[in-house]
Amino acid sequence: MSTVGILYPGYSAEDDYPRAEKLLADGSTLPLVHTEMKEDAHREDALLDIGGDEVLAEGARRVAAEAGPLDAIVWACTSGSFIFGPEGAARQAATLERAAGVPASSTSFAFVDACRRLGVSTVAIGATYPPDVAGAFVQFLTHHDISVLTVSARDIITAAEVGTLPVETVLEFAEAVSSDAPQADAVLLPDTALHTVEILDALDARLGKPVLTANQVSMWQGLRLAGADIDRPGLGTLFRKG
Repeated sequence: MSTVGILYPGYSAEDDYPRAEKLLADGSTLPLVHTEMKEDAHREDALLDIGGDEVLAEGARRVAAEAGPLDAIVWACTSGSFIFGPEGAARQAATLERAAGVPASSTSFAFVDACRRLGVSTVAIGATYPPDVAGAFVQFLTHHDISVLTVSARDIITAAEVGTLPVETVLEFAEAVSSDAPQADAVLLPDTALHTVEILDALDARLGKPVLTANQVSMWQGLRLAGADIDRPGLGTLFRKG
């Protein structure tokens, strides 16, 4: 049983975490606090602001105060981590680790580690972001030796709007992305504002390959860092061992 603190910017798909918690089975918890978001925008300046050191340090203090001792902590924001670039994102995670006193990571690094776990080297990306922000994610993955074969950017500015996308829309979007690059090892849906926890197995089954989503990899990374990396049904291929 582990406790993984989740730092989540704004309000959109944060309810994915309590839904997932019910499926963990071993009593592990994912206490979540909302970090400061002055402006909800998939735009570089706004993303750099929500991922600042002070914002994350304050979030770390709050989640520890509310949840008690943590085993790991995750900055559950993909765009708010990869926008800093590989070195900046690494410094961001190191700063969070110092503030929390436990192993720390972010969703961007969770995607990289999840790909490595599954032996994925080529991906297709279905991004809800504008094209320039999606391009920064491509650069981040490329830096970590993951080849991006195709990118579809829906050009949605706010996380709040992303959080309203219906389940069938998400499934159809992922399927369209996969059809653009059928040879890709996996499909990545990088926005933590996207509701996916209830359809992780359905996504994998529909596409016939692993689909890695932002909230999925965030919680997987936290549990892995906490030493609770066990087989967990109902949460997609990534959570199944062997």
